[in-house]
Amino acid sequence: MPYIDYYKALGVDKTASQADIKKAYRKLARKYHPDLNPNDENAKNRFQEINEANQVLSDPEKRKKYDEYGENWQHADEFEAQRRAYEQSGAGTGGAGGTSWSSFGGGFDTESGFSDFFESLFGGQRAGRRGSSAGFRGQDYNAELHLSLRDAAITHKQVLTVNGKKVRITIPAGVANGQQIRLKGHGSEGMNGGPKGDLYITFVIADDPQFTRMGNNLHITVPINLYTAILGGDVRVDTLDGQVKLKVKPGTQNDTKARLKGKGFPKYKQEGSFGDLIVTYSVELPTHLSEKEKELFRELRSLR
Repeated sequence: MPYIDYYKALGVDKTASQADIKKAYRKLARKYHPDLNPNDENAKNRFQEINEANQVLSDPEKRKKYDEYGENWQHADEFEAQRRAYEQSGAGTGGAGGTSWSSFGGGFDTESGFSDFFESLFGGQRAGRRGSSAGFRGQDYNAELHLSLRDAAITHKQVLTVNGKKVRITIPAGVANGQQIRLKGHGSEGMNGGPKGDLYITFVIADDPQFTRMGNNLHITVPINLYTAILGGDVRVDTLDGQVKLKVKPGTQNDTKARLKGKGFPKYKQEGSFGDLIVTYSVELPTHLSEKEKELFRELRSLR
């Protein structure tokens, strides 16, 4: 997989502050957002690059590792562990080998010492006292997948492009906003025979103009006129799978709620199981009344 320079991806210098990184990310994310660039594969890939860069550079600990180890930043802990083991063996303390560790970028004081240590990390022939090869796991990838609420309510397939590679996934009904799944082995190639990294996908579910999701329940506000609220009647209510007819009781107050069992959001990986739909009635008062209508309301008031 091609190496992404995270600073270049966001268009900032290595000395950029966290505020600068946040500002650059927001600007680019708005520009390349998939919703603003439908059917634009280049924009989608660019958006994924921007997200990946932001996830690393906006995290001070990850950024520190990235600044020191570059594309190998995810192996920083392994590098450090092997470095300590090398030093403890005596080869990196200026002892028998006459070498000392300075940094990953600076290497050892002597060229041969660095070469031996580097080979021990990446699997060269027997090197100094280590005498072993090491395979390293590939880098993990992170991506966001944007869905509508209705898309998230059905099991369906989608194709993602991650670093130029197409990945076909099945999205189970009921995924939640912010939920993350892992696709094992879909990250970057490992080093020296090590396993591939993984792909982490975070779902971003847009707000729906009709329904508000709260867990597995859906909420909807349904307007009813004053006469239906007072006298009762029928009202049609939208659900995710069509309309249903509800009976409104006489004397229904504003903000009265009705619960439709099993008409909510599908429960994640629980086939055939759904939350409820909570209907809130909003009583609408008549406007632009004629004089005759006003007179009738005055008469009604006098009767009460």
